[in-house]
Amino acid sequence: MHTLRRRSPLRRIVLASAATVTGTVLLLSMKPHTTPHIVTAAPAPSASASVPAGSGGSGADRSGGFAATGTKTVTGDSAPTRYGPVQVRITVRNGKLTDVTAVTYPQENPRDQEINGYAVPQLRREALAAQSADIDVVSGATYTSQGYQQSLQSALDSMGG
Repeated sequence: MHTLRRRSPLRRIVLASAATVTGTVLLLSMKPHTTPHIVTAAPAPSASASVPAGSGGSGADRSGGFAATGTKTVTGDSAPTRYGPVQVRITVRNGKLTDVTAVTYPQENPRDQEINGYAVPQLRREALAAQSADIDVVSGATYTSQGYQQSLQSALDSMGG
């Protein structure tokens, strides 16, 4: 008679142990999330990348420039999300988006603070690089990212008016 026959408790123990070891190895092989380094200084605007004023349209045109001269600051509409409202303020100088500041975003509990502590600076960098609201969603901060995009788009839309 074979020791690992079908109804043997030893067989169940071996299979359960193997499954536990496999699960533990997979769990330990996952990499923890690390917070990226936050750059506090905004990059200096490049004169060669700016688009001349009067390029037409309201808000951002296809080349990423804005129909504005001088400096103008606009606050976007508050975008409701599952975890709280998100609202951004933008500054456009000589047709180029030079600053995006998150005025309101979820930070009621430590988890919100942790998530948005790395998501908001990343969204800001992407918005400045893209010169539009066409930015990627930050993994783990989907609702904040979508609210950020909505508020940013409303601010960009109001720049033409």
